[in-house]
Amino acid sequence: MISDLFIAMLWSVSPLGEAKVGIPYALLNGVNIYVAFIFCFIANVMVFPIMTFFLDVINRYFIRWYYYKKAAIFVARRAKVGAAKNVKKYGFWGLMIFVLIPLPGTGVYAGTIAGYLFGLERKQAFLANTIGIFISCVIIWVGTIAAMKGFN
Repeated sequence: MISDLFIAMLWSVSPLGEAKVGIPYALLNGVNIYVAFIFCFIANVMVFPIMTFFLDVINRYFIRWYYYKKAAIFVARRAKVGAAKNVKKYGFWGLMIFVLIPLPGTGVYAGTIAGYLFGLERKQAFLANTIGIFISCVIIWVGTIAAMKGFN
């Protein structure tokens, strides 16, 4: 059970899955439903400070190299295009809504980049991302539990 919880947390930190994959993985592998939710949510929230550090420190160093810069611009454009209409118009609320939609490309990674690009205050961006992640986790958690009960 502990190894399954650890793998679920890794999925929750991963840009490929976030908690959208971590929570179902944990629940389908027999982890307690409340433990799975709490640990996957916390792991997903921890992405924000990691990404903020990355954008502030590491990104500024690597941006000098052509291939990194090309990839960074591609990722920034995708985050900006996906969140532009919501964040420009509604600020905090727009970012929160963007992050809470449980679809690929709308999680905390894109939300952190969008908040950074649109110049949202760091505390505001963190709060918007955290609330969005929480609601997204609840949607995924309830949906997974309902689907599991439906199959039994």
